[in-house]
Amino acid sequence: MTTLKDVAALAGVGMSTASRVISGKGPVSADAAARVQAAIEQLNFRPSSIGRAMATQSLGMIGLFVPTFFGSYYGTILKQTDTELREVNRHVVVATGCGESSPRELAIEAVRFLIARDCDGVVVVSHDLHDEDLVMLHRMHPKIAFLNRAFDELPEASFCADHHRGGVLAARTLIEHGHCDIAVISGPSTASDNVARIDGFFAELARHGIDRASVPFVESDFSHEGGYAGVQTLLDSKRRFTGLFCANDTMAVSALSRLQQAGISVPDDVSVIGYDDDYSAAYTAPALTSVHIPTAELTQNAVRWLVNQCYGTSWDILRDFPLTVTMRASVAAPPQV
Repeated sequence: MTTLKDVAALAGVGMSTASRVISGKGPVSADAAARVQAAIEQLNFRPSSIGRAMATQSLGMIGLFVPTFFGSYYGTILKQTDTELREVNRHVVVATGCGESSPRELAIEAVRFLIARDCDGVVVVSHDLHDEDLVMLHRMHPKIAFLNRAFDELPEASFCADHHRGGVLAARTLIEHGHCDIAVISGPSTASDNVARIDGFFAELARHGIDRASVPFVESDFSHEGGYAGVQTLLDSKRRFTGLFCANDTMAVSALSRLQQAGISVPDDVSVIGYDDDYSAAYTAPALTSVHIPTAELTQNAVRWLVNQCYGTSWDILRDFPLTVTMRASVAAPPQV
């Protein structure tokens, strides 16, 4: 097996010089660097990850926990994390919850797994963890960032959109188009980001004289199945609605499907607005109006902040993430009665 000593000997340099060329750290002349690179190619040398870790006190890996690999929302997070780490020649190790335990227990177990694998830092995406869980995990590994989670005890490590504002924008969109008979398919009440957007939604309705008790409401789970079943529950209730807010785009896509199957035209009979504005929203039929959450930008800044903590880089970090509504064909004025 080719060793660093072999590379140094062929290049005619000391082992410390060869090591600096490979690690990219420390002064090396252009001539020496070129000879080391030529020797590496000639000998087909592949540096040992264990050797690099011993030399740099780092495995060059960032851990990422997501509750599931399914859905375009998490796909955006995974892609952006990998993109940011490749910029600094680092890699991502991903864990998710799997098993019979509760989502909270699965999340804790998965993050502990990443910490135990000596990841230099960890990004956590979870609405199932309690504040005390975040404190406990931060004590285990101080280089940790929380994505899509506002956490007052560690504001520097938290990267989250203003979901209350997002709920306000969703309600305002339906009201400005003339809707007053409005229904909601919510995410789980245990999810802090969902609670914030739902509270914002009803606060805006109340501001326009629409009482929360008058709004048909279904709590679901952010899944395709949940959105589909949520519409069926609303239809079974026989309560009139001309506007529907779905608390994420995944449920909204399924809601469009179930409404179409029931012979209900969107937006002629019912307007539908989603939340997240993930990349699938533009390709539904009709195209889905959605509250735009800058998920890629949130992820970028969370990862860059963590890279700064772990590797001494100096990325500028943004913390203001304005929300907007992307208007498409699924929202229009209500039908005339």
